[in-house]
Amino acid sequence: MTGFQDSLFRFAPAAAADTSPAEDEATPPPDTGKAPSYIRDHRARLRDRFMGGGADALPDYELLELVLFRAIPRQDVKPLARRLLDQFGDFNAVLSAPAPRLAQVEGVGPAVVTELKVVEAAAHRLARARVLQRPVLSGWDALLDYCHTVMAHREVEQFRILFLDRKNILIADEAQARGTVDHVPVYPREVVKRALELNASALILVHNHPSGDPTPSPQDIAVTRQIDEGLKVLGLVLHDHLIIGRQREISFRSEGLL
Repeated sequence: MTGFQDSLFRFAPAAAADTSPAEDEATPPPDTGKAPSYIRDHRARLRDRFMGGGADALPDYELLELVLFRAIPRQDVKPLARRLLDQFGDFNAVLSAPAPRLAQVEGVGPAVVTELKVVEAAAHRLARARVLQRPVLSGWDALLDYCHTVMAHREVEQFRILFLDRKNILIADEAQARGTVDHVPVYPREVVKRALELNASALILVHNHPSGDPTPSPQDIAVTRQIDEGLKVLGLVLHDHLIIGRQREISFRSEGLL
């Protein structure tokens, strides 16, 4: 998601500043309505570094602090940022973590969960806007960025279909199924049916492997061939099937599987 972080902090709406002590971290100092000076100075320095150098100027825990500032306005959030990263691994994984799992981390209340999910949703919208209603094949890198942003850190498998028109412009992006940690049900008949409903001319299949390894399984290969055969009967084209891992993706087309 590094390609979207600068824009993300410019457009993500500010969280409400009415966080109650019972919701997030410890009770704020009772004798003041603002953060102690050392916290204010630390926050100001982080904001200046971010605005001067962008996301690349900050390690993950400091970037996460910037997000947490908005949810917890008067306390030191560095310990909470560290706990979240220890639990989930990196900045992207924290944002992508399911809300119930986030809530299990000490110091995380509704305000923190909401802020993290708002930032995640903003990242998805920004990434999607770069590919929707645009030629897919000439913007392949943007498409891969979008798929990684939306799917790479999910804890269960998700199967998405990208529907293209005759000019290979992306006209629809739909999540068709959600499965378990190592399986997602896919029905070739439903895939073909939906393509006809949208008057699509071509498709790209995308799903993730929560294990992080994008190597296709025998079932992945078999289902892809079934879908490809069904589409060909109707004169539709399957351009590719992408499997998204944590760090890389596999293209069936590039691997000679299509």
